Amino acid sequence: MIIAIDGPTASGKGTVAAGVAKHYGLKRLDTGALYRAVGLAVLDAGGDPADPAAGVAAAETLDLGAIDERRIRSSAAGLAASKVAAIPAVRAVLRKAQRAFAADPAGAVLDGRDIATVICPDAEVKLFVTADLKVRTERRLKELRGRGESIEFDALKAQIAERDERDMTRADSPLRQAPDAHLLDTTHLSIEASVEAACRIIDAALARPGT
Repeated sequence: MIIAIDGPTASGKGTVAAGVAKHYGLKRLDTGALYRAVGLAVLDAGGDPADPAAGVAAAETLDLGAIDERRIRSSAAGLAASKVAAIPAVRAVLRKAQRAFAADPAGAVLDGRDIATVICPDAEVKLFVTADLKVRTERRLKELRGRGESIEFDALKAQIAERDERDMTRADSPLRQAPDAHLLDTTHLSIEASVEAACRIIDAALARPGT
């Protein structure tokens, strides 16, 4: 069983994906982490995340086992991720790794921005997780400040809006809700409630004939 979960920054898709994977006993891949790691690698090398050559070089040498979860969650890594993610050649490199992960017969949960539309269009269940911009900014601000990063609400809100725009308008694999994806708005939901709502949607979908 493949469960594909898409959504914008700080919508709760990663939290939902982790909870869903645990509930159903499936492995999970946070595909956004791959792009963050590539973007961060370009920055570390003194390059421009918008430079295709730099992005592809970082993607081709990415060591999945060496991704620094703390460093890739910075606001700078997030912006860099949206820039490398707009490069078709970078997406082509990382797409192979994502599809290989999803090909495991044991099943998997994948979350990102083009899982249901490009990576796993035949997934048994697809979710599109969203929340309003103000709430998403508050969530990410709390996360960043918890790690000691200093940033103001308005500046972060502008960054997130900028990333949304870049993600939704890029030519290759733009962020959008798949026609057959179930919408889950987490604006007013707690973590626990969001995961429970997702599991209800998945159970209902799997119970339909032909699923």
